[in-house]
Amino acid sequence: MNRSVVILGIYVTDLTFRAERMPLLGETIAGSAFAMGPGGKGSNQAVAAARAGADVIFCTRLGADAFGDIARSTWAAEGITARAITTDGVATGAAHIFVDDATGGNAIIVAAGAAGRLCPEDVEAIEADIATAAVFVTQLEQPIPAARRGLELARRHGVTTVFNPAPALPLDDDIFPLCDYITPNETEATALTGITVASVDDARRAADVLLAKGVRAVIVTLGEAGALLHTPKQSVLVPAFNCGRVVETAGAGDGFTGGFAAALARGESPLNAVRFGCALASLSVTRPGTAPSMPKLAEIEAVLRVPVQSGSVSANHS
Repeated sequence: MNRSVVILGIYVTDLTFRAERMPLLGETIAGSAFAMGPGGKGSNQAVAAARAGADVIFCTRLGADAFGDIARSTWAAEGITARAITTDGVATGAAHIFVDDATGGNAIIVAAGAAGRLCPEDVEAIEADIATAAVFVTQLEQPIPAARRGLELARRHGVTTVFNPAPALPLDDDIFPLCDYITPNETEATALTGITVASVDDARRAADVLLAKGVRAVIVTLGEAGALLHTPKQSVLVPAFNCGRVVETAGAGDGFTGGFAAALARGESPLNAVRFGCALASLSVTRPGTAPSMPKLAEIEAVLRVPVQSGSVSANHS
């Protein structure tokens, strides 16, 4: 079976600070902890998919620096095939992550660095990889033209496309018909549709807008509430799993998308793939870090063996 997942996106080194609160402008406060590790939406998704059993190829750009060395070491350790162009004169990206000590919530500033120069020609250089993949995944931390070209090439070769529209950016409507699956969170769904997503019913209304734009299936990730799979024929809320105390939520959305793609690549149904992604994300938030928090396949399968609670919400959609 073809378990190949090709992911286009950025790598950054995460610089994570934990504290009781964010400082005000001009203020200095004491933090409780600091950690440095691999991150970036695309790279996080690649790690999540690889640990979940997929054969992963990751395309990005790096600088010729120590952060770039961390990236390559990370991918080698995870068995990820890197298509990473070294860009002279530009640093590898970095992210400042604030984590609230009490809740595990986060606020993030991302500087894409070298990966911010990804272009359509970089994607065309890996067309052979995309053509033989089961699933192609991209996001919006790299320039939109590169993401669009990846989706176009995947569509040309009949490869399933998963588009994670994060961070939220204005998009031309012609990108949506290139998406078999789109995976916004509440904030991104709101930005893409103009519908404030504060409930599951709001998510369904926003998803209807995206279906009308040409997306084949919408998955709105809803944090601790789980994820809504919404298609022209069904609308099902898959609940999150209770895997323990929430330590850090950064990277959970990336874990979901990477796990969802890995499950699709091995032939799971969309609904089962959403459940798999929810299990992966639910485990990841019990651990610190982004890429380092991603669980292994055996751990995810153990969570999935727990019977589904009767409180899950499922509804047909007319």
